[in-house]
Amino acid sequence: MQLTPEDIHELQKLEECLWRSQTRFDRGFMDQTLAYDFFEFGRSGRSYRRDETLSAPSQTIHAVLPLKDFTVHLIETNVVLVTYVSEVTYGDVIEYGRRSSLWSKSIDGWQLRFHQGTPIPQEHR
Repeated sequence: MQLTPEDIHELQKLEECLWRSQTRFDRGFMDQTLAYDFFEFGRSGRSYRRDETLSAPSQTIHAVLPLKDFTVHLIETNVVLVTYVSEVTYGDVIEYGRRSSLWSKSIDGWQLRFHQGTPIPQEHR
């Protein structure tokens, strides 16, 4: 399988929806987007399960979009690794992170299986 430009566009749109408050905290959207076995290693080092992610309280997200260095890597048929750099403002602090997401495609579309965020120290930006 080769990824089509449509696949890449859809994956970028889905990933960016996770950085928009109106979709990130939309229970229906997130329930459809997160695989039943989704888990995450956050930028903080904390791990999250699907139920924790779905029940997170709504908040404003100040992320730079489009996502920087967005790349899709084909792992195997219907499985991709998405990587990018996040830039998010919390108060007066801008945090940068290297992000990776594992997506799988089923008959119902793309679902997020795993996500990891790793801080980028000042000296490596």
